[in-house]
Amino acid sequence: MATIDEIKEEIGWLKIIFGILTAVDISLLGWMAQNYNSAEKVLLLVALMIIIISTVGIIIVNKKAYLKIRQLKGL
Repeated sequence: MATIDEIKEEIGWLKIIFGILTAVDISLLGWMAQNYNSAEKVLLLVALMIIIISTVGIIIVNKKAYLKIRQLKGL
């Protein structure tokens, strides 16, 4: 029973991380869409790099969460 609770807790943390990364990703995409003409190039490049990093993070967290869900099904 303790293993099931541990996996559920890990899934809960992954949901929080997923939500934060998604919010960062969407916020920066919106900011770039509104300010691509007026913002400095360096700032746009930094924002683009953060978008790429957070998108990769979203994919990784999503895969880990699905693995944990599959672990729950196996118990």
